[in-house]
Amino acid sequence: MRKFEQKCNEWIAEQVRQEMNPRRRELLEKGLGHGTVEFVRTIWFPVVGNFDRLYPEWEVRDANNGYRYIDLAFIPSHSVKGGIEIQGYGSHARDLDVRRFKDLCWRHSMLALDNWLFLPVAYPSIIEEPKRCQQLILSFIGKLIAADVPKGLNWLEAETIRFARRRFRPFDPADLAEHLRVTIPHARRILHSLVESELMGVASGKSRYRTYVLRTE
Repeated sequence: MRKFEQKCNEWIAEQVRQEMNPRRRELLEKGLGHGTVEFVRTIWFPVVGNFDRLYPEWEVRDANNGYRYIDLAFIPSHSVKGGIEIQGYGSHARDLDVRRFKDLCWRHSMLALDNWLFLPVAYPSIIEEPKRCQQLILSFIGKLIAADVPKGLNWLEAETIRFARRRFRPFDPADLAEHLRVTIPHARRILHSLVESELMGVASGKSRYRTYVLRTE
């Protein structure tokens, strides 16, 4: 718990320090909402272990040229972006009138048209179904980071990188061969090429590589 508090405080402080937009800086200085804090404490941090490329209170423009704020934006590259919003039961269900319901639908529609992968998370699910939410977030991250691969790769190499990003654990050539529908020797050659390109790393094996993992450095 103490590690989370330290990392979370450092994360917010760094966001405030780097932010040049006075509107967003003011929101950050006020502190995150209870639902957002509970989400990063219970769901995000336990499975991800860091706050890299995660931005709270991310500002977007709406259809009327005004400003809206996404609870959490995960932006792994300039071309890929995902938004997470914590939906409190009281404000988004019991007390949702027609006007606010329409506004919520417009908001989600505009984000989708602006190429956001949008993920609403119910606050009760964070409390009651944390493991299920954690799996949802891993899939969410995997989908986003799998969309962006280095240039210059053939389609089998690119799909291998996407496969590795979705796995979140080491895999062997047989796993990749089954996914790509190629022979195991062919899968092994693809992996060796990506290791030489420093896009993949060896998780186990020295004289003969056994399992592989995506390089993170």
